[in-house]
Amino acid sequence: MRIAIIDTSTSRAAIISEGLRDAGLTDIAVIDAAGPLLEQLEQARPEVVLVNLENPSRDVLEDFFAMSRALSRPIAMFVDQSDADSTAAAVDAGVSAYIVDGLAKGRIKPVLDLAVRRFQAFARLQDELREARSALAERTTVDRAKAILMKRRGLDEPGAYALLRNHAMQSNRRIAEIAEAIITSDALMGDLP
Repeated sequence: MRIAIIDTSTSRAAIISEGLRDAGLTDIAVIDAAGPLLEQLEQARPEVVLVNLENPSRDVLEDFFAMSRALSRPIAMFVDQSDADSTAAAVDAGVSAYIVDGLAKGRIKPVLDLAVRRFQAFARLQDELREARSALAERTTVDRAKAILMKRRGLDEPGAYALLRNHAMQSNRRIAEIAEAIITSDALMGDLP
């Protein structure tokens, strides 16, 4: 696993690197916190990012949170102090683990594991949400197409659905595709004089 370390202090970055090496993780890239972060991270192509900020200002935190949203990778962030707003902003930005006053060599690997697992769980939830939204949109499309068929052909709901399903099977297409075509056709026909 390739891990990127971002720290404003080289001595703290060394502590993190040592903790990772002690845990058997040796593919490490140290990123210069003063340089262009996203560009360096794109070049390093890490699977996980560990960020350590001693006493971050609001602006610094905002920059790191923006990076977090853009990366789409597990991010563990260590800070020496925080407040409720910063913690909430970290969670909203997608930081997988936000550790306050907890940088210790022995804790780095467990925090890394936590960040990866939380990121994976969140990614699964996002996938499920996308699938549910897609299914709901398809269901709405099919319902609209059924209503059009019921009105135009004088069918009841089961008859309209059966017509959609049969046409989908005959044309080897999904029911939602057939429903979209019916809705488009109805919209075109409604626009004609």
